[in-house]
Amino acid sequence: MRTKIQKWGNSLALRIPKSFAEEAEVEAGSRVDLSVTDGQLVIRPVRSPRFELHALLAGVKKENLHEEIPTGAPTGREAW
Repeated sequence: MRTKIQKWGNSLALRIPKSFAEEAEVEAGSRVDLSVTDGQLVIRPVRSPRFELHALLAGVKKENLHEEIPTGAPTGREAW
């Protein structure tokens, strides 16, 4: 597909057709990595890792637990 780069303020903008955005799983506000490789623009979606509680808790072992850390006296209306 051919498209046109347009001026947007002091920058340039490239419109991404809806079908391309859906296939790449990007939407307005998505973060992307933009680079130039051998003179070609390369745009890749930045995928945030997905964390699941059970997987995180599986990494908790007696050896990597720490004791409570004193943080001082309450400074507001905390109820301890």
